[in-house]
Amino acid sequence: MGLRETKKQQTRTAIADAALPLFLEHGFDQVTVAEVARHAGVSTNTVFNYFPTKEDLFFDRQAEVERHLATLVRDRAPGACPVETIRDDLLTALRHDDPALGLHPDAPRFWQVIHDSTALRAREREISERAEAALATALAEHTPNTSTGWNQGNHPMLTLLAGAIAGIHRAALRELQRRILSGEPPTDARDSIATAAAQAFNLLCSGLHTDADQTSQELQLPQ
Repeated sequence: MGLRETKKQQTRTAIADAALPLFLEHGFDQVTVAEVARHAGVSTNTVFNYFPTKEDLFFDRQAEVERHLATLVRDRAPGACPVETIRDDLLTALRHDDPALGLHPDAPRFWQVIHDSTALRAREREISERAEAALATALAEHTPNTSTGWNQGNHPMLTLLAGAIAGIHRAALRELQRRILSGEPPTDARDSIATAAAQAFNLLCSGLHTDADQTSQELQLPQ
Protein backbone atom coordinates (compact mmCIF):
# COMPACT_ATOMS: atom_id res chain seq x y z
CA MET A 1 0.00 0.00 0.00
CA GLY A 2 1.41 3.39 -1.02
CA LEU A 3 1.75 6.43 1.19
CA ARG A 4 -1.37 8.05 -0.25
CA GLU A 5 -3.52 4.96 0.36
CA THR A 6 -2.08 4.56 3.86
CA LYS A 7 -3.01 8.13 4.72
CA LYS A 8 -6.52 7.67 3.34
CA GLN A 9 -6.97 4.52 5.43
CA GLN A 10 -5.72 6.32 8.53
CA THR A 11 -8.19 9.16 7.94
CA ARG A 12 -11.03 6.70 7.45
CA THR A 13 -10.15 4.86 10.64
CA ALA A 14 -9.85 8.11 12.60
CA ILE A 15 -13.32 9.22 11.48
CA ALA A 16 -14.87 5.86 12.41
CA ASP A 17 -13.08 5.86 15.76
CA ALA A 18 -14.42 9.34 16.52
CA ALA A 19 -17.96 8.38 15.54
CA LEU A 20 -18.47 5.19 17.52
CA PRO A 21 -18.17 6.67 21.05
CA LEU A 22 -20.67 9.37 20.07
CA PHE A 23 -23.15 6.79 18.79
CA LEU A 24 -22.71 4.63 21.89
CA GLU A 25 -23.21 7.55 24.24
CA HIS A 26 -26.04 9.40 22.53
CA GLY A 27 -27.65 6.93 20.13
CA PHE A 28 -27.42 6.76 16.36
CA ASP A 29 -30.32 9.05 15.48
CA GLN A 30 -29.24 11.75 17.94
CA VAL A 31 -25.74 12.21 16.47
CA THR A 32 -25.20 14.29 13.31
CA VAL A 33 -22.47 13.85 10.73
CA ALA A 34 -21.35 17.40 11.53
CA GLU A 35 -20.73 16.38 15.14
CA VAL A 36 -18.67 13.41 14.01
CA ALA A 37 -16.66 15.64 11.70
CA ARG A 38 -15.97 18.09 14.51
CA HIS A 39 -14.75 15.34 16.85
CA ALA A 40 -12.60 13.83 14.09
CA GLY A 41 -11.09 17.20 13.18
CA VAL A 42 -12.23 17.07 9.55
CA SER A 43 -14.90 18.73 7.44
CA THR A 44 -18.38 17.28 6.95
CA ASN A 45 -17.60 16.83 3.26
CA THR A 46 -14.55 14.77 4.17
CA VAL A 47 -16.71 12.45 6.26
CA PHE A 48 -19.09 11.94 3.32
CA ASN A 49 -16.15 11.30 1.00
CA TYR A 50 -15.29 8.27 3.10
CA PHE A 51 -18.77 7.30 4.29
CA PRO A 52 -21.59 8.14 1.83
CA THR A 53 -24.26 7.67 4.52
CA LYS A 54 -24.38 7.82 8.30
CA GLU A 55 -25.24 4.11 8.35
CA ASP A 56 -21.96 3.42 6.52
CA LEU A 57 -20.20 5.33 9.29
CA PHE A 58 -21.74 3.14 12.00
CA PHE A 59 -21.17 -0.14 10.13
CA ASP A 60 -17.68 0.83 8.98
CA ARG A 61 -16.70 -2.83 8.52
CA GLN A 62 -19.77 -3.86 6.58
CA ALA A 63 -17.89 -4.73 3.38
CA GLU A 64 -15.69 -7.15 5.33
CA VAL A 65 -18.74 -8.71 6.99
CA GLU A 66 -20.52 -9.12 3.66
CA ARG A 67 -17.50 -10.90 2.14
CA HIS A 68 -16.61 -13.09 5.11
CA LEU A 69 -18.61 -16.27 4.45
CA ALA A 70 -17.96 -16.14 0.71
CA THR A 71 -14.24 -15.74 1.30
CA LEU A 72 -14.20 -18.78 3.55
CA VAL A 73 -15.83 -20.86 0.82
CA ARG A 74 -13.50 -19.61 -1.90
CA ASP A 75 -10.37 -20.13 0.19
CA ARG A 76 -11.25 -23.53 1.64
CA ALA A 77 -9.01 -26.51 0.96
CA PRO A 78 -9.80 -28.58 -2.14
CA GLY A 79 -12.57 -31.05 -1.39
CA ALA A 80 -13.42 -29.46 1.96
CA CYS A 81 -17.09 -29.17 2.85
CA PRO A 82 -18.23 -25.52 2.84
CA VAL A 83 -20.57 -26.18 5.76
CA GLU A 84 -17.74 -27.57 7.88
CA THR A 85 -15.46 -24.71 6.86
CA ILE A 86 -17.92 -22.07 8.02
CA ARG A 87 -18.79 -24.07 11.13
CA ASP A 88 -15.15 -24.35 12.15
CA ASP A 89 -14.54 -20.65 11.55
CA LEU A 90 -17.47 -19.69 13.79
CA LEU A 91 -16.49 -22.14 16.54
CA THR A 92 -12.89 -20.89 16.48
CA ALA A 93 -14.09 -17.29 16.78
CA LEU A 94 -16.31 -18.22 19.72
CA ARG A 95 -13.53 -20.18 21.42
CA HIS A 96 -11.18 -17.19 21.16
CA ASP A 97 -13.78 -14.61 22.23
CA ASP A 98 -13.43 -12.82 18.90
CA PRO A 99 -14.45 -9.15 19.37
CA ALA A 100 -16.03 -9.28 15.89
CA LEU A 101 -18.75 -11.49 17.40
CA GLY A 102 -19.44 -8.94 20.11
CA LEU A 103 -17.58 -10.73 22.88
CA HIS A 104 -16.25 -7.55 24.49
CA PRO A 105 -17.59 -5.17 27.17
CA ASP A 106 -18.98 -2.53 24.78
CA ALA A 107 -20.96 -5.04 22.71
CA PRO A 108 -24.29 -4.81 24.60
CA ARG A 109 -24.40 -1.04 24.12
CA PHE A 110 -23.50 -1.44 20.43
CA TRP A 111 -26.36 -3.90 19.95
CA GLN A 112 -28.76 -1.68 21.86
CA VAL A 113 -27.97 1.26 19.59
CA ILE A 114 -28.87 -0.90 16.59
CA HIS A 115 -32.06 -2.09 18.26
CA ASP A 116 -33.12 1.51 18.97
CA SER A 117 -32.66 2.72 15.38
CA THR A 118 -34.99 1.77 12.52
CA ALA A 119 -32.34 2.85 10.02
CA LEU A 120 -29.65 0.64 11.56
CA ARG A 121 -31.94 -2.38 11.77
CA ALA A 122 -32.75 -1.96 8.09
CA ARG A 123 -29.08 -1.66 7.19
CA GLU A 124 -28.26 -4.74 9.26
CA ARG A 125 -30.81 -6.72 7.23
CA GLU A 126 -29.28 -5.44 4.00
CA ILE A 127 -25.83 -6.52 5.13
CA SER A 128 -27.15 -10.01 5.93
CA GLU A 129 -28.87 -10.27 2.55
CA ARG A 130 -25.73 -9.21 0.67
CA ALA A 131 -23.61 -11.65 2.69
CA GLU A 132 -25.99 -14.47 1.77
CA ALA A 133 -25.98 -13.47 -1.91
CA ALA A 134 -22.17 -13.36 -1.92
CA LEU A 135 -22.09 -16.81 -0.32
CA ALA A 136 -24.43 -18.19 -3.00
CA THR A 137 -22.13 -16.81 -5.70
CA ALA A 138 -19.09 -18.37 -4.03
CA LEU A 139 -20.83 -21.75 -3.78
CA ALA A 140 -21.72 -21.57 -7.48
CA GLU A 141 -18.12 -20.79 -8.36
CA HIS A 142 -16.66 -23.40 -6.00
CA THR A 143 -19.33 -26.09 -5.80
CA PRO A 144 -19.28 -28.60 -2.92
CA ASN A 145 -18.77 -32.31 -3.44
CA THR A 146 -22.10 -34.07 -3.00
CA SER A 147 -23.67 -37.41 -3.82
CA THR A 148 -26.90 -35.79 -4.98
CA GLY A 149 -25.92 -34.68 -8.48
CA TRP A 150 -26.96 -31.04 -8.08
CA ASN A 151 -23.51 -29.52 -7.56
CA GLN A 152 -23.67 -27.51 -10.76
CA GLY A 153 -22.94 -23.79 -10.72
CA ASN A 154 -26.45 -22.71 -11.72
CA HIS A 155 -28.44 -25.22 -9.66
CA PRO A 156 -31.09 -23.62 -7.41
CA MET A 157 -30.07 -25.90 -4.54
CA LEU A 158 -26.87 -23.86 -4.20
CA THR A 159 -28.91 -20.73 -3.50
CA LEU A 160 -30.98 -22.65 -0.95
CA LEU A 161 -27.82 -24.07 0.62
CA ALA A 162 -26.40 -20.56 0.95
CA GLY A 163 -29.58 -19.51 2.71
CA ALA A 164 -29.36 -22.44 5.11
CA ILE A 165 -25.70 -21.84 5.94
CA ALA A 166 -26.09 -18.08 6.33
CA GLY A 167 -29.28 -18.62 8.32
CA ILE A 168 -27.58 -20.83 10.91
CA HIS A 169 -24.66 -18.43 11.16
CA ARG A 170 -26.96 -15.41 11.53
CA ALA A 171 -29.22 -17.15 14.05
CA ALA A 172 -26.25 -18.20 16.18
CA LEU A 173 -24.99 -14.62 16.40
CA ARG A 174 -28.47 -13.26 17.09
CA GLU A 175 -29.03 -15.76 19.89
CA LEU A 176 -25.62 -14.88 21.35
CA GLN A 177 -26.68 -11.23 21.42
CA ARG A 178 -30.06 -12.04 22.95
CA ARG A 179 -28.54 -14.09 25.75
CA ILE A 180 -25.90 -11.52 26.63
CA LEU A 181 -28.39 -8.64 26.53
CA SER A 182 -30.68 -10.60 28.84
CA GLY A 183 -27.88 -10.76 31.44
CA GLU A 184 -26.43 -14.20 30.84
CA PRO A 185 -22.65 -14.31 31.47
CA PRO A 186 -20.90 -14.03 28.08
CA THR A 187 -18.85 -17.18 28.64
CA ASP A 188 -22.00 -19.21 29.35
CA ALA A 189 -23.77 -17.76 26.33
CA ARG A 190 -20.73 -18.45 24.16
CA ASP A 191 -20.47 -22.09 25.23
CA SER A 192 -24.19 -22.74 24.73
CA ILE A 193 -24.18 -21.17 21.27
CA ALA A 194 -21.05 -23.06 20.25
CA THR A 195 -22.67 -26.39 21.12
CA ALA A 196 -25.94 -25.57 19.38
CA ALA A 197 -24.26 -24.13 16.29
CA ALA A 198 -22.04 -27.19 15.93
CA GLN A 199 -25.08 -29.47 16.08
CA ALA A 200 -27.01 -27.38 13.54
CA PHE A 201 -24.12 -27.20 11.07
CA ASN A 202 -23.45 -30.94 11.49
CA LEU A 203 -27.06 -31.75 10.60
CA LEU A 204 -26.82 -29.58 7.50
CA CYS A 205 -23.50 -31.14 6.52
CA SER A 206 -24.91 -34.63 6.97
CA GLY A 207 -27.82 -33.84 4.70
CA LEU A 208 -25.53 -32.29 2.11
CA HIS A 209 -23.50 -35.47 1.74
CA THR A 210 -26.33 -37.99 2.00
CA ASP A 211 -27.66 -39.60 -1.16
CA ALA A 212 -31.08 -38.01 -1.53
CA ASP A 213 -32.20 -39.84 -4.71
CA GLN A 214 -34.68 -42.08 -2.89
CA THR A 215 -35.98 -39.21 -0.79
CA SER A 216 -36.47 -37.11 -3.92
CA GLN A 217 -38.40 -39.92 -5.61
CA GLU A 218 -40.67 -40.36 -2.61
CA LEU A 219 -41.36 -36.64 -2.22
CA GLN A 220 -44.53 -35.51 -3.93
CA LEU A 221 -45.50 -31.87 -4.21
CA PRO A 222 -48.98 -30.85 -2.97
CA GLN A 223 -51.66 -31.05 -5.64
